[in-house]
Amino acid sequence: MIPGGNETDKLALLAIKAQLKEDPNQFLSSWNESSHFCLWRGVTCSKRHRERVTGLDLSGQKLAGTISPRIGNLSFLMELYFQNNSLSGQIPPEFGRLRRLQVLRLSLNSLSGFIPVNISNCLNLWGLDFGYNQLIGKIPREFGSFPKLERLVLEFNTLVGQIPYSLGNLSSLEMLAFYQNKLSGNIPNSLGQLTKLTFFVLGSNNLSGVIPPSIYNLSSIVTFDVQQNQIRGSIPSALPKKFPNLEGFLISWNQFTGSIPVSISNLTNLVNFEVQDNKLTGKVPNLQKLVNLETFNIYNNQLGTGTDGDLSFISDLSHLTNATELKWVIVYFNNFGGTLPTSISNLSTKLEILGVQGNKLYGNIPAGMGNLINLQLLSFGKNNFSGNIPSDIGKLTRLNQLDFESNRLSGSFPTSLQNLTMLSLLELQGNNLQGNIPSIFGKFNSLLHLDLSQNNFNGTILQEVIDLTSLSITLNLSRNQLTGSLPMEIGKLSNLGKLDFSNNMLSGELPGSIGSCVKLEVLHLQGNLFNGSIPSSMVALKGIQDLDLSRNNLSGEIPKFLEGFALNNLNLSFNEFWGAVPIEGAFKNASSTSFAGNARLCGGISILQLPKCNSKVSRNGRLSTSLILIISSVSGFAFLGIVIVISFLFVRSSRKKHKGTTPSTLGNSFLQVSYGTLLKATDGFSPTNLIDVGGFGSVYKGLLDDYEAQPVAVKVFNMLRQGASKSFIAECEAMRNIRHRNLVKVITACSSVDFHGNDFKALVYEFMDNGSLEEWLHPTTGTPKNLSLLQRLEIAIDVDCALDYLHNHCETPVVHCDLKPSNVLLGKELTGHVSDFGLVRFLSNPSSNFPENQTSSVGIRGSVGYAAPEYGMGSEVATNGDIYSFGILVLEMFTEKRPTDDMFSDNFNLHNFVKAALPQRITEVADSLLLREGGNSGASTSTATPSQCSMTTEKIQVCLSLIFQIGIACSSESPRDRKDIDKVISELRSIRVVLLG
Repeated sequence: MIPGGNETDKLALLAIKAQLKEDPNQFLSSWNESSHFCLWRGVTCSKRHRERVTGLDLSGQKLAGTISPRIGNLSFLMELYFQNNSLSGQIPPEFGRLRRLQVLRLSLNSLSGFIPVNISNCLNLWGLDFGYNQLIGKIPREFGSFPKLERLVLEFNTLVGQIPYSLGNLSSLEMLAFYQNKLSGNIPNSLGQLTKLTFFVLGSNNLSGVIPPSIYNLSSIVTFDVQQNQIRGSIPSALPKKFPNLEGFLISWNQFTGSIPVSISNLTNLVNFEVQDNKLTGKVPNLQKLVNLETFNIYNNQLGTGTDGDLSFISDLSHLTNATELKWVIVYFNNFGGTLPTSISNLSTKLEILGVQGNKLYGNIPAGMGNLINLQLLSFGKNNFSGNIPSDIGKLTRLNQLDFESNRLSGSFPTSLQNLTMLSLLELQGNNLQGNIPSIFGKFNSLLHLDLSQNNFNGTILQEVIDLTSLSITLNLSRNQLTGSLPMEIGKLSNLGKLDFSNNMLSGELPGSIGSCVKLEVLHLQGNLFNGSIPSSMVALKGIQDLDLSRNNLSGEIPKFLEGFALNNLNLSFNEFWGAVPIEGAFKNASSTSFAGNARLCGGISILQLPKCNSKVSRNGRLSTSLILIISSVSGFAFLGIVIVISFLFVRSSRKKHKGTTPSTLGNSFLQVSYGTLLKATDGFSPTNLIDVGGFGSVYKGLLDDYEAQPVAVKVFNMLRQGASKSFIAECEAMRNIRHRNLVKVITACSSVDFHGNDFKALVYEFMDNGSLEEWLHPTTGTPKNLSLLQRLEIAIDVDCALDYLHNHCETPVVHCDLKPSNVLLGKELTGHVSDFGLVRFLSNPSSNFPENQTSSVGIRGSVGYAAPEYGMGSEVATNGDIYSFGILVLEMFTEKRPTDDMFSDNFNLHNFVKAALPQRITEVADSLLLREGGNSGASTSTATPSQCSMTTEKIQVCLSLIFQIGIACSSESPRDRKDIDKVISELRSIRVVLLG
């Protein structure tokens, strides 16, 4: 043990430790009186002055807390490494007292606030890194006074304003990294004085103007990145002379014009050339010297002349084929014409992406494509290619996406392609392919999206296609010459979102099994020869938004259950339907419905001008015998809706006549079940049947004699709890108006008295076999329940669909107000169902989100940690509040950290915790289970699909990053910054495609 010691440094270190509230690795355990502070972990002392701290390295230890201002007392400190932790709060201005400091690294934390100006007093600094934090404000102009600074890294923050002109004085600077901020204005001409600069990264800001000519004098530049700004100008022809060492040239998503200079080939060190999304024109020059090139991305410009020779830059062995490390060649959506060079098959065997979609190419697709054995994406769509699909494409066994859409390809589908078992997307629509759809499609058991529309395929719909239960996005066989009936096995496609068999010659009745396709949002069967009625089983397709059955021979009455669907388009025209046209739901909107060509229809809304129906039932007789008969024949939501309306009217009229009458005096004349029935069903509300206890009551598992011996969940309201009665009415009102496959299904209700004369209210729900999401994320007893990455993603999509329905597709927008894991119930297939509508609000004006019918208790707007911050400041309930809760729910699902975790306090919350980890530290915040066994900890290897088993760690991390970005965007503090819930659906589904691809 070293005797003595400098008390100032020791006390400063102990103060630093005191403000670090979390130390999961016990890194600071040695910081105690048992040893001299110079021997503490992470502490370095001077050799000359053994008792003065010169270095402090606490990097990568998952430390949480704030930085103590006492750090300014370590006056001999030269190097400080705090990066890659979870530090929060502001950067102490006391850093400015450390005059000997040379390296200051605080990156990859959650630090906020402004950058202290007086750090500019540290004149010996050569490395300053504040990247990946939440810093705001402007870059201090005083930072131009560092005479020795070599690295200035401020990327991934929220800095604003212009880049200080004074930074041109940093004569020793080698790295300037300001990526992903909100900097604006022009790039200062003074930066052209930084003659030692090698790393020039200003991408992803709001910069404008042109690149100052002086910048092109920085001959040491290796990486030049100004992508995703609003910069204009052209690529200088002398670029190779200006930047002779250039490896990365990234100017994508700007407003550059002009051509790609011929001299570009002289950039012999070039690795990444990315100029997509600009307005470049002309021909692509010879690239023969770019032997180190890995990424060549020029999509969405105006390059090419539309004539032969446009692709000469890859036309022979002396050009782009010399780049043996090439991985991406993307030339989408330009003006390239001519034929595809046969030498394209001689490109690097490391090539992963080859995309020529959206040009004017014609002729045959050359043979030899099978040489590109590592291709994962091959896109030749939207050109004018003809001839057959080359059979050697079957050699590309790693192919994930194959796109030949909108060409003139003919012949049959090659049987050699049966080896492409990793395909997740196959697009062949808009060609002249013919013959039967081959049985080899049954080999593609990872397909999510299959489009064979607008071809000349004939024969029947193959069983092998229907057996592709992996299909979850699209199955489109429309505009072919298919015959026969719709297979009964169609119900196997239970995860499919869009089914289009329109404009074929299919016949027979629609099978009842179609009701099992419960995730359908688009169903197009128009232009066929189907007959019979619409199957009653389609009542289960609650998520349908676009239903077209026109131009068939269908008959019977239009099912009333269609009123409950959130339909944007309903086309039943030119069939043989008869009877009354419903008037509720989508039927209220004449612009979204069509019934033309059905001569025996009547009724409907007045604008349809259909003849009146002859009805024996009085429209005003609410309690007539006819109505009672109708009620007795209806089940599920429709039944409950009618019951609730009657009960509501009866209660209100009774209260008007008898002001002293309490709810407990109501009889059971109009209710489905009695107190005694529920008492028996739950074995006397036995504790052994208790499922959950919530804010307004308890939930029991039970068996109803009249419900096909299927278990039910009985929610019994605690009527002694203030607000319970309002909560019951709110749920009844909600369930009368809303129904969706991802909302929990209410079977019936009970408003009565118990055997002691006490007021009794209960709701009976469909039982969810797998309990709540809360139980899976945070199990308290028994064997831990593990959800795989895919299962969590599917549940998130289910919840998103439910919110989208509530916010955008109900007649009156609905705000749930209490979205959290315990209110997400999971069915047999782990399908997510949003439950508990006790705090629901109905909005009269969707544009302003002001509530019309405040059915929940005043001031109640959700649960701590999940309620939107604006609610705490008295803001009105709005759909944006649900989006915030959804964002927190997503972050919790994939981190397994509650928003109320003890680690979160003050301004440090789950949102900031995850945001600080993006994009480099995903593995530190994600649930560790998702990173094991290929992300399939929730499923055994025997049940995992081939796609699941093939998930790579890299792909999992990419997907988690995208998911976390959605969670962060949805849980933004400002309601205006949150994502629209309907857009989140498509993003989550795209992530699912990436994950399974």
